[in-house]
Amino acid sequence: MNTLQVVPPDQARAIYKALKEKGLPVALVEYEGEQHGFRKAENIKFTLEQQMVFFARTIGNFKVADDINAIKIDNFD
Repeated sequence: MNTLQVVPPDQARAIYKALKEKGLPVALVEYEGEQHGFRKAENIKFTLEQQMVFFARTIGNFKVADDINAIKIDNFD
């Protein structure tokens, strides 16, 4: 039987903290009322946009064509 492995919020926060303390670029967004696998369309859209901007800025070094207000990336901004 395959079971879905879910990262609990405390574990996600611990990973975020460890990456931040190592000086790596990192961001964490938590959504009230969401679980593993977002259900609200606005949260899915926001997350996908922010992931694209994060990777464009930290790995790809390119500007995203859309006008997206990016969240702060710790150890980068």
